[in-house]
Amino acid sequence: MTRQPAVYILASKKYGTLYVGVTSDLVKRVWEHRQDAVAGFISRYHVHDLVYFEQCDNMIQAIQREKQLKSWHRAWKIELIEKVNPTWRDLWEDII
Repeated sequence: MTRQPAVYILASKKYGTLYVGVTSDLVKRVWEHRQDAVAGFISRYHVHDLVYFEQCDNMIQAIQREKQLKSWHRAWKIELIEKVNPTWRDLWEDII
C-alpha cells in the first residue's frame, strides 16, 4: 500500500473501545499504534486492531472525514465497521 491520506478506526476487540484517527501513511501509523510507540489513549485501552479504513484524495478531505466520524454516535461507527468488516477482523494484514 502506498502513502495516501486515510481515516481509520481501531478497536480493542469486537464491540470494544474505538479510536478514530487520520494519517498520511496508514501502514506506519497503525504499526506505531500496535507498538504502543506513543503513550496515551491507544496504549492505555489496548486499541490495536484495525477494523476500518478509507483512503481519501487529500489530507483536507481525510481530516474532514475524521471530524465527521468522531462526531458520530458509537452505534453509527459500529454500523459503518460492520458494513465492510462484519466479523471485526483485524485488517492489518490487508494493508502491509
